[in-house]
Amino acid sequence: MTKKVIQINKNPVYDIGMVTTVFSKDAEFYGELTFKKSLQINGYFEGEIASGGFLVVGEGAVVKANVKAKTVILMGTVHGNIEATSKLEIHGTGKLYGNIRTAKLQIADGVVFEGNCEMIKSDARKGDKEAAEKTETREETTGEAAQL
Repeated sequence: MTKKVIQINKNPVYDIGMVTTVFSKDAEFYGELTFKKSLQINGYFEGEIASGGFLVVGEGAVVKANVKAKTVILMGTVHGNIEATSKLEIHGTGKLYGNIRTAKLQIADGVVFEGNCEMIKSDARKGDKEAAEKTETREETTGEAAQL
């Protein structure tokens, strides 16, 4: 007879995965924040945020920072610029007072957004383009060497 192990985790789950770290509504954090996987801020943060993972700014949260992450989900308030190299989602309760740089943008009805938006190429497309350029360079180099 086998035993089933069930782990109950109360961290939120989104389309892109489960949040590994959560700052509660009572948490205040000041400074530079870097993380690799995922983080949800439900309280107050002031400083700079940089990540290769995804950031969730929960409903009622206030973030005063420039943010750079792969994916950002905004349900609270951000005062600062957001660069989401993959995707930025702003839900109906989201408020953004700053500029956006992202490859994909999703904005719900009722959002407050004061700033500019710049659409960039996604990381995957950049990688494909760079690989193609490297291949072309190799072919040109090989072609020149063959002519000598």
